[in-house]
Amino acid sequence: MAKFEVKLPKMGESVAEATITNWLKEVGDTIALDDPIVEIATDKVDSEVPSEVAGVLVEKCFKENEVVQVGQVLAIINTEKNSSNNNAEPVLDTSPLDTATEVTQIVEKAIETVAPPSVNYASSNRFYSPLVKNIAKQEGISLEELDTINGSGKDNRLTKNDLLAYLKTKPKQVVNTPQQTSAQKQENNPPSIINTTGEYEIVEMTRMGKLIADRMLESKKTSAHVQSFIEADVTKIWNWRNKYKKEFETKEGEKLTFTPIFIEAVAKALRDFPLMNIQLKGDKIIKKKNINIGMATALDNGDLIVPVIKNADQLSLIGIAKAVNDLANRARNNKLNPEEIKDGTYTVTNVGNFGSIMGTPIINQPQVGILALGVIRKTPAVIETPEGDFIGIRMKMYLSHSYDHRVVNGALGGMFAQRVATYLENWDTNRVL
Repeated sequence: MAKFEVKLPKMGESVAEATITNWLKEVGDTIALDDPIVEIATDKVDSEVPSEVAGVLVEKCFKENEVVQVGQVLAIINTEKNSSNNNAEPVLDTSPLDTATEVTQIVEKAIETVAPPSVNYASSNRFYSPLVKNIAKQEGISLEELDTINGSGKDNRLTKNDLLAYLKTKPKQVVNTPQQTSAQKQENNPPSIINTTGEYEIVEMTRMGKLIADRMLESKKTSAHVQSFIEADVTKIWNWRNKYKKEFETKEGEKLTFTPIFIEAVAKALRDFPLMNIQLKGDKIIKKKNINIGMATALDNGDLIVPVIKNADQLSLIGIAKAVNDLANRARNNKLNPEEIKDGTYTVTNVGNFGSIMGTPIINQPQVGILALGVIRKTPAVIETPEGDFIGIRMKMYLSHSYDHRVVNGALGGMFAQRVATYLENWDTNRVL
């Protein structure tokens, strides 16, 4: 038998492992080239692993919810053309059982044998995240039932909390042995929300939330964080965008936000200060030739993901705007590919989206800097003119720059933030799209 090993691919410098969330194929299934085999999840993105060959799936090396390291074998495919599915019923060994372990193995095998066939949630016209499908599968919810549940997410998307709320109101089904054993196994995995008293409830963190928490602690332990704050007058940008945003939406079919304008300014500043576009590895400084800007994107469930705009300094403003809108939309709909969240060299986070004036963001390892964009506000300001000074209303914002003080000193960190502000303040109001 010609065997091919499907391995967990590399998904970025800081991604070393992934969690199996859902097997899309079963042992014995015929696999076509590029067929998705399994759904995986990391702290950065949920994605599918496609097959590099055609054949028959003969072995799954990991179970759902198990953690796999990059490079480990996920599954084995028989690539022989004449291979056929083995549909023979499993034969139970009737020899005496010597240990309790053997008894447990036989019971688990019997449960798998009588278990109902898995539901193909992918056949629905409605999008479901791997986490939602995994919960639905564990709870025995059919595709028809799942499609009837109202969602609170964007475009009626069904979130984890929607499904958990539905399960609370759904009557419990009575199951018979041996399926009772399966139900008991499910009870060992506590629900996300556990009511303990009338005064509070315990909420379990999401898998991605746990990983993000670990990464944040790791970043604080790794980098010597320090911040610089710069106030920028963005009145010119505010007025310019108001002038062209309708034209842009009519012409391009999507909205023109402030984010691509800010990212363009950051890309220019990174070109001016290449020592902000670096990585520290041991006692070696690695200068990155490409300027790949990550943009922190909040998801509906409160988690965070950072898709990357590759070679941002080589894109036009329209190109950056299209990349920003595309990546943000697909991030919120769990449609990003692993390649789209790797190789970032600097990160931007827009804390102003949530009304924050400024922030002190944590560095996205292994980068050495991250810029937080505060909310744009009307502010009274002193305006200098040849005729004298006067008070006027200006649109202003704060730029909060966090950087790794091991390799970026205060002068470089401050000058970089000031250069971004200079590019924003000197915006060409006669610029056309």
